[in-house]
Amino acid sequence: METEQKEIEKEDMEEQWEKADEVKRLPPWTKQITVRGVIASIVIGSMYSVIAMKLNLTAGLTPHLNISAALLGFVFIRTWTKLLQRTGFATTPFTCQENTMIQTCSVACYSIAVGGGFGSYLLGLNRKTYEQAGIDTEGNSPTSIKDPGLGWMIGFLFLVCFVGLFVLIPLRKVMIIDYRLTYPSGTATAVLINGLHSQDDKLAKKQVRGFMKYFSMSLFWGFFQWFYSGKDECGFSQFPSFGLQAWKQTFYFNFSMTYVGAGMICSHLVNLSLLLGAVLSWGLMWPLIGNLKGEWFPKNLPDSSMKSLNGYKVFISVSLILGDGLYNFVKVVLFSITSIYGRLKHQHQRQRQNLKIDVDGQSKAIDDLKEDKVFIRENIPLWIGVTGYIVFAIICVTVLPIMFPQLKWYFVLVAYIMAPSLAFCNAYGTGLTDINMAYNYGKVALFMLAALSGKENGVVAALAGCGIIKSIASVSCNLMQDFKTSYFTMASPRAMFLSQAIGTAIGCITAPLSFFLFYRAFDVGNPKGEYKAPYALIYRNMAILGVEGVAALPQHCLQLCYSFFAFAVVVNMVKDLCPPKIGRWMPLPMCMAVPFLVGAYFAIDMCLGTLVVFLWHKLDTNKAASMVPAVASGLICGEGLWILPASILALAKISPPICMKFLAS
Repeated sequence: METEQKEIEKEDMEEQWEKADEVKRLPPWTKQITVRGVIASIVIGSMYSVIAMKLNLTAGLTPHLNISAALLGFVFIRTWTKLLQRTGFATTPFTCQENTMIQTCSVACYSIAVGGGFGSYLLGLNRKTYEQAGIDTEGNSPTSIKDPGLGWMIGFLFLVCFVGLFVLIPLRKVMIIDYRLTYPSGTATAVLINGLHSQDDKLAKKQVRGFMKYFSMSLFWGFFQWFYSGKDECGFSQFPSFGLQAWKQTFYFNFSMTYVGAGMICSHLVNLSLLLGAVLSWGLMWPLIGNLKGEWFPKNLPDSSMKSLNGYKVFISVSLILGDGLYNFVKVVLFSITSIYGRLKHQHQRQRQNLKIDVDGQSKAIDDLKEDKVFIRENIPLWIGVTGYIVFAIICVTVLPIMFPQLKWYFVLVAYIMAPSLAFCNAYGTGLTDINMAYNYGKVALFMLAALSGKENGVVAALAGCGIIKSIASVSCNLMQDFKTSYFTMASPRAMFLSQAIGTAIGCITAPLSFFLFYRAFDVGNPKGEYKAPYALIYRNMAILGVEGVAALPQHCLQLCYSFFAFAVVVNMVKDLCPPKIGRWMPLPMCMAVPFLVGAYFAIDMCLGTLVVFLWHKLDTNKAASMVPAVASGLICGEGLWILPASILALAKISPPICMKFLAS
């Protein structure tokens, strides 16, 4: 009797599965990539490249813009189709698969600006960073200079970034379907896209209007501010909001809508960690250490010298970054190994459990089956991944040592032999924790190459080798995030792979162009200017530290570095081991480290953004949940778009007509 009942239930379920497949007829993968989608991706990706480059060269901190890119793609195509319909042209329906393609392509494009090294390891090779690191520093060789060039930067990015597209293709099904890794950012993006295409037009129109309203306000505000910024330390960006004494210690609100919008996207913990780091460094430590001039470091040294106050700023921030990075690196690797072992051990048990579907979970199982079927049906041949990786690896082993003579070919070869396992570990760990550890894998390569290459070649070899490992780990992880998004939106993995390739190719061109827009128009790398590029100096000093050891540190700096390294480890341990009531209040050391070198002003801007979100949720949670991404995207994109005309005016030597400045009475 029980056997017959089970057979009946099985037949009913199979019939429902067939009906579900009949209901959901998806367009083929060739139809999911459209001309209008590619155009929208180029526009969004290029604009976000400029925005990400500004954030890279000012604070060195860029929030995740995946959800914002998905929303902007929806706004772009909806506006496009409405305009065409009003003029009498017929348009094809806008599907969530096409929206996913736009999000994937545009994110792949701007990700090159985020992780391409323009604010860190590539810029760390230029002469200005070499001089800031100390000409008299033994490990800082005069031969370790390679100034930015459009040609070699584009070539380097095409070589190192495209390899990452092929490395994890064979493991696509294992990580998405077999292991069911969550990839929280990719899942959240899919939820937003599915929601946008299933909700009523009333809410969609509100989001579009909200985006356009705040986009216009932010664009006009950027234009208005420009008139009052005639010289250095002029304008609203230098407004002494808390008094002149606080302004001297970088505590002021600089009216940047980009940072306010970024603060609305980032979590409350990120923003409060930034503020804590700013108070600890610029509010307490730097004034106290500055008063010890003549005792801890010579009086005649300028503050910008690495043997002076600047050395403490750089190396203490490095120790926080390394402590946080090493702890999370070990944690994620151990967590991944334990998880893989557990999955392999209980694999057969899981397979049996997956067949036991109760009535309440029946619809969920049907959805899972549909998503699995779509994901597996659009198979990417194994030979594409293997052939692509081998071909690009051979080209890189041949070309990169010519581009960087200090980087020996056998180092590059070893890097590409190790890269697949590192990329898997990073993508697996990100799927579990949503923490992309690519920068930490890059730092490991940096220290190893610096130590192996010696004093003459160590800095260049370390910075270039860091870029190889970081790019492969980052691009492959981003692709797996997009595969997770496509899994839930039932977009074709083939379309996602091709979209990622198109976006990467566009990004390898737009990112260097965006960089040179700033590099030619503004004083990039000036520690007293707006575009400090803090991570360029940090990465170069990490390479010098790998070459020279602790001899590069100023007096008593080593003890402070040990303390902050231990602080980062202990804070992370408390967060993981203590009850949530205590752990959730622990700051993020990686975020605390950023204002140590940059200043406090951007942390105040971002905290204002988090305050707006907090109050909005208190007043109207439902409206805040739907409108915060639209408002934040509008604030970021409006001021970000103003950067283009501002850069053109700067290149044309057209200065603002007014200088607004505040002086003591």
